Formats: sequence, C-alpha cells, structure tokens
Amino acid sequence: MENYDSLCHICLVMRNSILSRMERLEVITARLKTDEPTTIGQIAKEVGVSTRTLNRDIEVLKERGLPIETDAGRGGGIRLDRRWGVGRIKLNYTEAVDLMISLAIAEQMNSPLFMAHLSSVRHKVMASFSPSMKHKVNGIKSRIIIGKVASENVLAHFNAPEKSSVELLHQAFLMQQHIEIAYSDEKGNQTIRVIEPHYLFLSYPVWYVLAWDHLRQDMRRFRCDRIKAIAAKGDDFTLIPLSQFKEKIRQQERMQKPADGLQKVHQ
Repeated sequence: MENYDSLCHICLVMRNSILSRMERLEVITARLKTDEPTTIGQIAKEVGVSTRTLNRDIEVLKERGLPIETDAGRGGGIRLDRRWGVGRIKLNYTEAVDLMISLAIAEQMNSPLFMAHLSSVRHKVMASFSPSMKHKVNGIKSRIIIGKVASENVLAHFNAPEKSSVELLHQAFLMQQHIEIAYSDEKGNQTIRVIEPHYLFLSYPVWYVLAWDHLRQDMRRFRCDRIKAIAAKGDDFTLIPLSQFKEKIRQQERMQKPADGLQKVHQ
C-alpha cells in the first residue's frame, strides 16, 4: 500500500511538472509573439525559472518549429525570426474568395507595378479550394472587365456598397448561383429581382453586375451600390458568353445614353 501511495505521489508530481512546463511553453511563445524587446533573463524571471531551465524550454520550442533567435552573452536578447509568419496565413472561405477576385482584378488591370508575383499568389490561394471548386475559380479572370474611371457625375451619387452584400455577391458570382436583390434605380424606385451574376464590370470605383434578370427575362446591368439587400438562392446557372452581353448593351445604348464607363465592355 505504501508503495502504491508513493507511486501515486510520484505520478502526481510528474503530471503537475508536465502541465507546468506546457503552460510555461505557452507563456514563452505568447511573450515572444508580442515582438517586444526582451532578454532570456527577463523571460526566465517572468515565468519563475532559472535561465538554464528557460534555455531548455527554448530548445523544445525550436524543435517544434518556432524560429527563435538569441544573442550570445549573459544578457542576450531573444526574439522570433522577423520573417516568421510568412507562409502561415490561414484564410477562411470568404476571405479566399475575396482575395481571388482581387487578384483577378489586379491581373485584368495589367499594371506594370506590383505584378511580379500575382500568378504565384493565385496558385497558392487556389490550393485552399476543393478540386470541385477549382474549375470555377480558374474562370473568374475572364469574367471581370475593367473600364474607364467613373465620371464626376456618377461619383456624386455613389456610395460604397455594404460589406455583407459584397461578400454574398462575390460568393454567388464565383459559384455561379442565383441571388435575390432589392434594387433601387436612379430615381429611387425599388424592385425585387432574382438575377444571375455572370460578369463584373469596374468603372473605378463603381462596380456593375452584368446579369440575367428573371423579372425582365433579359440581360441587364446593375450598379452594385444600388443593390440594397442580397439573399442567396443557391440554384446554379450556366454562364452566358460575354459576346451576348456586349451585343445586348449595344442595343440598349442605341436607345439611351450609355452608362458611364461601360463603353469599355465593347472593346
């Protein structure tokens, strides 16, 4: 019985020691991630151990992959490698969709600056999508059209769209799914539409959706900042060729003054 009690006591001490060290490693890691200047001696004092014990803890953290740098000497500094975190970014689905669309926009703008690594970034983000999603993601570049900068007249009546609406629009655009929108025209008249968002057109900073409108049973263009609410419908649609939208816009513009910047759609 005494042997059993002694064994239990030893196990309890070992368990407490292990827990204490695990907690200490978490504290040390959190302390280093603050990126505030510190030394081995300071951290050892904070966690209540000797510098020798702290050095052993640091070796454990290094073995786990934490890139810790230390300066030689008794009062040597300690820090994380300044490049730590590169390649460790984790995106949720919505963030990945927004980033892919942003990259497609940047590629379409064809700017000579900041373009060197866009393709590499796009391929890495692509890896976050399932195989069944990748064929849709691959096609988004061809579904974004960049036009001229919006005129002062358009900007005078422009308000940035709601973030939540933009997220839902992006997802429906990428997934080729129907959405229901509450849309206000230039006179403030509001209608409820079910649309298929086939293409996005940018007349900076104003975005338009080139869509199939089930209410009118025809192709229409909608200014994104006039979309007051969006609800996902979930049903998929088949992409209409851009050439058909271009022809429809030409027909509409013969009957009315063209919307600002949309002349670029014809090019």
